[in-house]
Amino acid sequence: MVKSMATCTVCSVLGTLFVTVLGCVRCLPVDGEPLCAAGGRAKYSLIFTGKWSRTAFPKQYPLYRPPAQWSPLMVVTHSSDYHMWRVGEYASNGVREFAEKGEAWSLMREVEASGEKIQSVYGVFSAPAIPNGIAQTSTEFDVHARHSLMSFIVRIVPSPDWFVGGDSINLCEGDNWKEQMSVDLYPYDAGTDSGFTFSSPNFATIPQDSITEVTSSSPNHPANSFFYPRVKQLPPIARVLLTRLKDNRLIGILPAQSNLIPMSNEIDDTVSETPLDCEVSTWSSWGLCMGKCTEMGVKRRTRYVRLKPANSGYPCPELQEQEPCVLHNCV
Repeated sequence: MVKSMATCTVCSVLGTLFVTVLGCVRCLPVDGEPLCAAGGRAKYSLIFTGKWSRTAFPKQYPLYRPPAQWSPLMVVTHSSDYHMWRVGEYASNGVREFAEKGEAWSLMREVEASGEKIQSVYGVFSAPAIPNGIAQTSTEFDVHARHSLMSFIVRIVPSPDWFVGGDSINLCEGDNWKEQMSVDLYPYDAGTDSGFTFSSPNFATIPQDSITEVTSSSPNHPANSFFYPRVKQLPPIARVLLTRLKDNRLIGILPAQSNLIPMSNEIDDTVSETPLDCEVSTWSSWGLCMGKCTEMGVKRRTRYVRLKPANSGYPCPELQEQEPCVLHNCV
């Protein structure tokens, strides 16, 4: 949770990463009218809820070294002149390092440079990492009429270069600040690493691809950890709840006592079940024809289970097959 704000003429990143606010009200629009006509500043609470469960995402769900978890959450409040990341565009070096490794220094420098160059960034905020797939973390942040947009990013850990986030979420509508917003989150591929699974080794994508949403059928490859051909859409892997603060209290929700808070039935207790079908290997070669010379022989082939079914997915087919054959070299 942000503890302090750095007030400055030209803002810069100070102190320890994810602790200090970058921006200040410095700020006439670069050109044109502000996106938001609301007066003054507004303060919001952000509650990030991880919904990455083994039930919702049973395929290759990471249990060890490391188990499913989330990186720290990085929030930037800004104007329309700035974008942290956008679907269909190439990830910056900072976004690439964050999505692949969880390293934020390059991204922080990019944010700082953008704020100094075109005065597009108002503040940088953060929330602590989450050590498992299902839990919550929170932070508070400020927005201003000139900087009424917020973007954020959270790395999926482990993963090649996958993340969740929001791009330019507008918290202002006309001359009013929005009281509350809930946004379902789905995985994105940064386009910088070609791994298919959560634990894939580093394999740089050359040339770099643009940022794309990962779906149940894209990438269309059975090795993909999010490949679920029986469902039209993946369940949300996370969710954010944005609530405007008044008198330092959440509207309709009890104040959080810590940045890292337990799951609460008041916020979200739904669990999705995604069917996972059994996957088997290809058939082995036929074995030798076996039997008595006075009778037809039998030859056999086998296959093995590559992925066990879950959540009422299709069961495994037969793993052994045989057919009659003619014995050779019988005397």
